[in-house]
Amino acid sequence: MDAAAISQQRVTDLLTRWSQGDDAALAELTPLVYEELRRLAHRHMGGERPDHTLQTTALVNEAYLRLADQTNPRWQNRAHFFAVAARAMRRILVSYARSQRSQKRGGGALKVDLDEAALVSPEESKEIVDLHEALEQLSALDSRKAQVVELKYFGGLNYDEIAEVLKISRITARRDWEFAKVWLYTELHGTT
Repeated sequence: MDAAAISQQRVTDLLTRWSQGDDAALAELTPLVYEELRRLAHRHMGGERPDHTLQTTALVNEAYLRLADQTNPRWQNRAHFFAVAARAMRRILVSYARSQRSQKRGGGALKVDLDEAALVSPEESKEIVDLHEALEQLSALDSRKAQVVELKYFGGLNYDEIAEVLKISRITARRDWEFAKVWLYTELHGTT
């Protein structure tokens, strides 16, 4: 068994222990998953300036706090954990984007931390909200395809990991991804 497989199994074992109420497992898990969470957050922040490491860190920390704050988590495995982390990051970004759009329209004076204000540019906030709304529409039509997008795009999971989380075949995960990409592109860019 190679080092990557051992590490993945170690993460799954710690997640299982944490699900069973072992808080020490969470402390041991943190350094093992933090870098991968940073990688996910960095993907989300890809459109920002390269020197915005603090914002990536803010996104990771916010998502991690939401994950660690769960009572009685029921982690199935490593892929499930990162799928939930991806969903948390998506929700955080959508929340910040909506907040920023609201402020742009004069939606009231809200106190916003510096990290939050710089997390998403005004141009990106519309795109994030539009993508979120399109994913909600896709979810109403075919929830599995929307989940595949969330896992692949926001979670960075590969087809094997997506298949494992959703309990589908790898080829079905790939087909759902291909369909969803075309559907979302059409929805976001329109066909006139």
